[in-house]
Amino acid sequence: MKPGKLPPELLKKLVLSRVPSKGKGVILGPGVGIDSSAMNVDGTLVASSDPITGATRRIGFYAVHVNANDVAVMGAEPRWFLVTVLLPEGSSEELLEEIIKEISQEAEKLGVAVVGGHTEVTLGLDRPIVVGTMLGEAEKLVRPDGAKPGDAIVMTKWAGLEGTSIIAEELRERLFPILGEELLERASTLIDYLSILPEARILRNVANAMHDPTEGGILNGLHEIADASSLGFRVYVDRIPIREETKTLCNYLGINPLALISSGVLLASVPRDLAKKTVEELLSRGITASIIGEFLAEDKRIIVENSEERPAWRPESDELWKVV
Repeated sequence: MKPGKLPPELLKKLVLSRVPSKGKGVILGPGVGIDSSAMNVDGTLVASSDPITGATRRIGFYAVHVNANDVAVMGAEPRWFLVTVLLPEGSSEELLEEIIKEISQEAEKLGVAVVGGHTEVTLGLDRPIVVGTMLGEAEKLVRPDGAKPGDAIVMTKWAGLEGTSIIAEELRERLFPILGEELLERASTLIDYLSILPEARILRNVANAMHDPTEGGILNGLHEIADASSLGFRVYVDRIPIREETKTLCNYLGINPLALISSGVLLASVPRDLAKKTVEELLSRGITASIIGEFLAEDKRIIVENSEERPAWRPESDELWKVV
């Protein structure tokens, strides 16, 4: 395809005819010659925008879920998605079709309407870039700075979830002779757990704060909640769920799973008297969950391992970058 905005006929054929553009509150959705959209909003409007610049595989998948997760941790239900797709010069129609297919499939899974955006072939790019903006509605806003002293720290899924999948894909040729195809395949499919919406729908009814730990993993995510809420924390390493695939990969590569990118995990600050019941509900819905510690009024951040307390170190960068 040639540089510039997608011609109207291609826009209709490859994009507009394929995206789920109708949904709750949509007054005016995407179309040729329509540069804005209009929606009716109930409750509080929550917005988040993130680009996907590094991934080339499943870029549409990431664009939807990364932005939906950021809205969900504020207690909102993702409703409307706007997406800008920038393609390198000479890209095939098939590449755009695949990106739009992924966006459409994942949006439909979440009940999200694609209400606008932009598509063009851009000079100077060596890979596609997808920039997403997700809008959602919250009946009750869950503020990221709302954690309270004494709250239990509830964690869902497994530390290093996303990083495990990325390592399995990016280092497959190197790791296959040592670790085998079966383990790498199990590790790579962990990316299917990237959405935190199922657990956020449960936790938003009880949590004082929620956060999805991304770069820097669980450790950095804990520091970020504590920073926002001006609190300390005590966390018990033996309570943090970690998949065997993650342990195997991290042990072999010499990296710490607690500082490995963990999109797909939800950290929540939950009143102590509600925490156990909340974890039981998550488990009953098939969502791995654990109480891994508590937030402290004192300005100290502690990690407990093998019954010994030590200061909780803060990752300077994600462990992923040491190996890929």
